[in-house]
Parts: sequence; structure tokens; C-alpha cells
Amino acid sequence: MSKAGDVFENPITGERAVVRVGTEESGGELVVSDLYVSPGGRVAAEHVHPIINEWFTVISGKVGFRLNGRESVAEIGQRLHISPGTVHDWWNAGGEEAHVVVEVSPGARFEEAISTTFGLARDGKTNAKGMPYLLQLALLSREFEDVLYFTKPPRAVQKVLFAVLTPVARLLGYRGSHPQYGPSGFVEVEPWPGHARPQTSATQ
Repeated sequence: MSKAGDVFENPITGERAVVRVGTEESGGELVVSDLYVSPGGRVAAEHVHPIINEWFTVISGKVGFRLNGRESVAEIGQRLHISPGTVHDWWNAGGEEAHVVVEVSPGARFEEAISTTFGLARDGKTNAKGMPYLLQLALLSREFEDVLYFTKPPRAVQKVLFAVLTPVARLLGYRGSHPQYGPSGFVEVEPWPGHARPQTSATQ
């Protein structure tokens, strides 16, 4: 479980998240992070969170979003809510580092998925966009399908393809979850207001 000050970094996608409220403080209900995105940085691919609420507040820089096919650049200070089931993608749309506060609820399983994908990227086990290679992706997608799924290839194709690849991947020693991956560092951070026990209903 994460705590305030933990750092999660993905050198491939250009993301660096500094935790303000971790799953340790919130009992797994919430993760709040300062996310710093390098110029050209972006999330690995368009995706959907089946049961997770996500909020983005741009503090500095330009961040582009595509929500259910509609693109826009978020305004500074705007708090954007990504509700469960929303197809979305985002990227640094400017020439300088972007700073975004990201809130995720519930946070525990999301944190596990991010730890795994970021760790794979740091170990050189993803492509140039930060996506795990096919056999690893098959297991990862099935392990974390409650957290997120990618929109390409189509969901029906993914289910058939990954069902075929899963036993092959396991036979070759791949795993869906990698508990050995965790924070890539730690920094001191200012306390987040009310961080001891966040009330997720108040953030909606």
C-alpha cells in the first residue's frame, strides 16, 4: 500500500506521480497524487475504468483529453471527472512539463495495476508507448479487467485473443500481477488537507 511521499515513475510514458494521499491513509478508498508529465508524455493508450472514478485538476501546463471521442484541452484549475465506463485518453499537449492533481477512487486495485505497468516499463518490458508485450498484456488484462481495459483491439477481440494466449503466457512463466514492483522513490510532501481519512463522497 502506498503512503504520502511515495513516487511512482514511468520513464517510457513520461509520467511521475508523487502520492499525497495513499491507500495506507485511506484504507484503499482513495489515491491522490501530483502527476508530472514530460513534454510528449501521455498515458499508454485509450482505456476505460469499469468501476473507478477519476478526477484530474490541471495545475500547470497544457493537458489534452479525449472523452468518449471528443477532444479538448483542460483549463488550468478545471476539475475534470472521469466517471466509470467513460472511454478516455490524455496527453501533455504543450512544450513544458504538465502538473496535474489526480484523484482515484477506489484506489487499491488501481494502484496495484499502475505499480505493475510502471515497473514493467522501468524494466524494459514494454514497447515504445509503454504497453506491455503481447503475452504479458494478455495476463495483465485478465488480472486487472476490473480496473481498466484498453479500447484497441475491440473488447470482443481482446477476450478471445487473451483467452487463447493466457495458458501459453503462464506456461512460459509470465504472471498477471507483480507484487515486487512498488514505488520507485520517496520524497517529503506537505500534508494533504484532511488526509488522515479522506471521505470519497465529498470529492464527487
